[in-house]
Amino acid sequence: MKTYVQQIMLGSVTSNEAQARETLQKIKAAGYEGLELNSFMIHPTGLLVRMLTKAAGMPTGKGGKLDWRALLAESGLRVSSLHTDLGSLERDASAVAAEAKSFGTDKVVITGMYRFDYGDEKALRELAGRLNRVGEALLKEGVELLYHNHNVELLPLESGKRAYDLLIDETDPSFVGFEFDSYWFTDGGADSKCWMKRLGRRMKLWHVTDRGSRHSGAAITPILKADSMELGSGNMDLDGLLAIARENGVEDVILESHKNWIGKDPVKSLELSAQWLGERK
Repeated sequence: MKTYVQQIMLGSVTSNEAQARETLQKIKAAGYEGLELNSFMIHPTGLLVRMLTKAAGMPTGKGGKLDWRALLAESGLRVSSLHTDLGSLERDASAVAAEAKSFGTDKVVITGMYRFDYGDEKALRELAGRLNRVGEALLKEGVELLYHNHNVELLPLESGKRAYDLLIDETDPSFVGFEFDSYWFTDGGADSKCWMKRLGRRMKLWHVTDRGSRHSGAAITPILKADSMELGSGNMDLDGLLAIARENGVEDVILESHKNWIGKDPVKSLELSAQWLGERK
């Protein structure tokens, strides 16, 4: 099992070259093989993108101005995959494929669509067709397309299925695989283990974080607010999920959390999670 860190965790600790170099060294020392990159964090981005991601709890920082190829080469870290957007792939799939390969990866990932109605079955079928087309275009370039879920894919459809069911059924396994995020489906109230079994060998990558509460002492009400947690610190059945991921043939596991880090420090957080991962390699 190879372990990686999602670049979105690092926006606050990669603001300049010296800080980025130190952060990557710590990631390497913690035992991770590398990063999963985001296209909007390896290129300069506009103010609107930075504001939207920050509002979502995912500050991109100023790392888009850095030479990530040089930094990764110097650190000895690898790249598991590259996150991009559907529009970029539809405009020029070969360019996206070339960039992914320049970082040494053959996997490109699309995250859940922004401001998209996942309860609209007709729109979902059209989305599946678009994914098939760009997946076919990437395959011709020797690159694999994966779809990454959040929790909106759990919306029910008039047919009785969930949106994720339709995306699985309507996409061609030859052209579209999946990067499954067990945290978001658990957050949405679903049984992530069942969905992982449903994906089977189409699940190529596993996004993981734990889920629980840091609250200590008496609570004002009987309800505790849950959030992402370091691996092994929450209450998700991570070992059960890991077992299914291995059955599915998944070799690359990617840690991702956006906030609620111990000590408000993403590096301390990923170092703690590395202990859980290291015990299971």
